[in-house]
Amino acid sequence: MHHSTVVEDISPSLRRRVEENVGETVNLCYQCGKCAAGCPLSDELDLTPNQILRMLQLDMPQFEDQILGSYSIWLCLTCETCSSRCPKNVEITKIMDFLRHEAIKENKVNPKAADILAFHHSFLRSVKMSGRLHEVSLIAGYKIKTMHLMQDVNTAPTLFFNGKLSILPHKVTNTKAIRRIFDKSDKMGDDL
Repeated sequence: MHHSTVVEDISPSLRRRVEENVGETVNLCYQCGKCAAGCPLSDELDLTPNQILRMLQLDMPQFEDQILGSYSIWLCLTCETCSSRCPKNVEITKIMDFLRHEAIKENKVNPKAADILAFHHSFLRSVKMSGRLHEVSLIAGYKIKTMHLMQDVNTAPTLFFNGKLSILPHKVTNTKAIRRIFDKSDKMGDDL
C-alpha cells in the first residue's frame, strides 16, 4: 500500500516575519497608547499603532489581512513621534515600513492608498535613474500613474521661475553604485 505525504506550505506568520526582518520584539509593547496619542494622523487612522502591535502580538492569521490591508500603514509619516514616545523603545516606524513592503508583495494594499503607492513608486524610480530625487520626474511619474494631471498645475511655473524645479536631473557621481543597490534589492524581492 502506497501512502502519499502531503506537505503543507507553512510560511512564517506576519509577526515572525516582522521580528526576523525588522529586529523588533512586538511583545515589548504593553499597550500604553502613547504612540497613538502622539501620532499627528491619529484621527485619520483605521488602526492605531498600538492596535497593529496588539494584533501582531496575538499572532492570529485572520489579523494579517487586516493589518496589511489597513490604510494606517500607508498614512504613517515615519516622523518617529511614536517611537520617541514609546517607553519600551519599540521602533514602530520600522515595523510600519516593513508592513508596507509586505502589503505590496502580497498585493494587499488598501485601495485608498493608491495615490500614496503611486508617489512611492515614482519617488523610487526618480532616485534609481539619477541617484537622487528629481522633482520634475517625480511629479511627472506620479501624475501619469494617478491621472491627476491638472492637480496643482498652477504651482509649477512659480516653482520653476523661483529656481525650485530643475528640468534636468542633477546626477550623483556614482550612479552605478545606486543601480547596484536597486539591482540587489530587486534580487531580494524588494519592491524598489
